[in-house]
Amino acid sequence: MSVLLVALLGGLGAASRFVVDGVIRSRWTSAFPVATVVVNVSGSLLLGLLTGAHLFHGLGSTVFTAAAVGFCGGYTTFSTAMVETVRLVQAGEPARAVANAVGTLVLCVAAAAAGVGALWLAA
Repeated sequence: MSVLLVALLGGLGAASRFVVDGVIRSRWTSAFPVATVVVNVSGSLLLGLLTGAHLFHGLGSTVFTAAAVGFCGGYTTFSTAMVETVRLVQAGEPARAVANAVGTLVLCVAAAAAGVGALWLAA
């Protein structure tokens, strides 16, 4: 049952990423990959909230695994972030490439920590 839930939520996460990415790209045209950063940061925040709910508020293991591995795994996209970083380098934009790689890492870790912290404080 867990495998089926992970698969279903993974598909939902991937579809959600497609929609969010498309909406952001249609409204924000930039050489910098804003849409992927937003997707990864929001997915990291959600993963932090799920982790906080699991650790401090009794979210069950099956639900946590399905949502964290399934939805968040399907929604976030490290590989796309790195491909976009390489493309920035290839386009002669090394400063933007570094900003993308380092900024994504810092923002994602901060978002995940904020999610866990918010639910730790609420415990």
